[in-house]
Amino acid sequence: MATVSIPMWNNQGVLPPINTTKPTSTDRSPYLVSLTDLILRYTTSIERKDILLGFLRFRSVLHAVGLNIGFQWIDGSFLENVELIENRSPHDLDVVTFYFLPHGQTQQNLFSANPHIFTPAISKLAYQIDAYFVQLNQGRRENLVRQSAYWYSVWSHRRNDLWKGFLQVDLSPVEDQTAQANLIAITNIGGKP
Repeated sequence: MATVSIPMWNNQGVLPPINTTKPTSTDRSPYLVSLTDLILRYTTSIERKDILLGFLRFRSVLHAVGLNIGFQWIDGSFLENVELIENRSPHDLDVVTFYFLPHGQTQQNLFSANPHIFTPAISKLAYQIDAYFVQLNQGRRENLVRQSAYWYSVWSHRRNDLWKGFLQVDLSPVEDQTAQANLIAITNIGGKP
């Protein structure tokens, strides 16, 4: 699937929700980007690097339990210029994982065997990820549409009603080793994303 470049922050310090010169085009949030681009763009401080290391560890455990097909929506203050807007570092990364449940597995069995992944409070402590999940191969498509609309609505705005954009990365593990190598290689932190 073709990815796009991560847009620059707008004057409010957030990703633009749409291309204002083509407001009805498909050039809009969520922006489908590569995992490596996410790493290269946002590793601008020790705090951000630690969060991204946690994100890659989180993805690794998802892959280990068989969640390899789908995508992730990424949002939160991590994607914002929160150092300037709120004079602080981001605390975590907000992630909704849209996944296909592996054949022969039930959601209940998967969740009960892996509470460190599927319990938001635990995953936040373990990986610095505020994690949520939406199953793509569930029976009722109406439920999938409702959940997608909910997350899009919640993540399209800051709490002060400012419209903002967010990102999407592929859930496949194909790019994770390259992304990890790039993240570890970044030692001169201090530039702006």
